[in-house]
Amino acid sequence: MKRRLFSTVLALTALAACADSPARPYIPPTPTNAIGTLMQISVVDRNNGIELPIYFYRGEYWVAGRPGARYAIRARNVMNERIMAVMSVDGVNVVTGETASTGQNGYVFSSRERGDITGWRKSDSQVAAFQFASAGNSYASRTGRPDDVGVIGVAMFRERMPEPPPPPVVPYSRRGEYGADREQREPSSSMGDARAKSSADSAVAAEAPAGNLARPQAAPSPSLGTAHGRRENSYVGKTTFERARSSPDDVVRIRYDSRENLIAAGVIPPEPPPRWTRPSGPSPFPGSDSGYVPDPPRRY
Repeated sequence: MKRRLFSTVLALTALAACADSPARPYIPPTPTNAIGTLMQISVVDRNNGIELPIYFYRGEYWVAGRPGARYAIRARNVMNERIMAVMSVDGVNVVTGETASTGQNGYVFSSRERGDITGWRKSDSQVAAFQFASAGNSYASRTGRPDDVGVIGVAMFRERMPEPPPPPVVPYSRRGEYGADREQREPSSSMGDARAKSSADSAVAAEAPAGNLARPQAAPSPSLGTAHGRRENSYVGKTTFERARSSPDDVVRIRYDSRENLIAAGVIPPEPPPRWTRPSGPSPFPGSDSGYVPDPPRRY
């Protein structure tokens, strides 16, 4: 009985010492697969059809690409209305090939529609596949625009709905009342325009600092870009779309690089070391006897 009590005291003391240790295990953030409000945007590895994990690190969203792998930008419209998505890769509009701007052409998604954008649009029936490659072999670099390699952008616009017809004008019995009413309504309209302009200016100002964030330093391998891959069939049609306003209603920005570079930059936590396994050869702890040293057997 005394021996068992003594062993219990030793074990409890050891556990208490471990609990008081300042060292705490690192718990990495849980990555997501899609981001966005009007539309859910994700990046799909076309070799296996799996959506790549999206990591959030220091105000930026990141995905890890694999050199040579084809990928697609997957967009899910979560609204009960049409949404226009202007998409860019490495600072280049994926439809027109122009240096990207939010006022350019894009794809229109119907209510609750999902679609994969698989490449640079070449015609109504073909695209050149998106393919991860070294930054120097990216389409943007090869066309003289290397400054924004390594980022995917989607600007989303809601559609302008037809305005209802104005209510019928009821004539006032006295001219003075009608004039006074008109004078009261006009300033409120101009004030609303000023508020709308101020709101739009604030939105632009809020988006501006995002482009100033520095890229990871001392990357162990070449940075990734998106190449102009092989031609593939992809059919689209044309439609008309009037934006509800000139500035985007939502903008998604996803940066990408190789897994090795993202681990080195701290975006992706390093993989934990492998668990201890019994080495080959003699083991220092082959058994689990918790007693004391027994006497050896007698010699014969």
